[in-house]
Amino acid sequence: MSGYWVDIAAVGFFVLEWFVYAMTLEHSAYGRDSLSARMNRYREVWVRRLLDREARMVDMQIMASLQNGTAFFASTSLFAIGGALALLRATNDALAILSKLPVDLSPSPALWELKCVGLVLICVYAFFKFAWAYRLFNYVAILFGGMPPASQRDTPEAEAHVLRATRLFESAGRHFNRGQRAFFFALGYLGWFVSPWVLFVTTAAVVIVTWRRQFASSAWAAMAPEPLAADGDEARKRRH
Repeated sequence: MSGYWVDIAAVGFFVLEWFVYAMTLEHSAYGRDSLSARMNRYREVWVRRLLDREARMVDMQIMASLQNGTAFFASTSLFAIGGALALLRATNDALAILSKLPVDLSPSPALWELKCVGLVLICVYAFFKFAWAYRLFNYVAILFGGMPPASQRDTPEAEAHVLRATRLFESAGRHFNRGQRAFFFALGYLGWFVSPWVLFVTTAAVVIVTWRRQFASSAWAAMAPEPLAADGDEARKRRH
């Protein structure tokens, strides 16, 4: 066990970084200004504008494209699970190839299989998140179909339906984001197959890249909340 302390530390760092990043993004005041949080504001704007329209075919087409994209990622995660399981079964072949490299990177068979099992678990987690997001998007489509007509948009029932659809919409997006995050961290996890020291570097790189996309990218700047002021005023007037 003493010979594997670097591997233990690297995996611990990987798990800790994933956990801290997810908690910061979803459960902190800092995360409430992320790109995902800014998009959540526009989800409510979309649902409210949907309520104002009588013809909603375009909205349902957009929802169908969101469902199809989620289904694609769910299918991709199944392929990733199959690839990781195939890698697990080919332990001897993989170690034989690694032993012929100029730098000896071949771990023990038990450690190699442990690495493969970890990769399988990450892909399984991603599949469950994408599959649940797909189902939630189905539920959102049902709520869109049950949206009250525009003539009833000022009723308490319509307001309750908007808030209900928005919350479910945000939940679907949150689980989809978790699945994508698992894919990103799975790429960082591949560094462990080379060396635990590489895992430190790849984990840090994934955190930096994903953080930048959420808090410092051009997309984040483009989704600044200022343009929502008019819609927010309109929503407040409806509530009163």
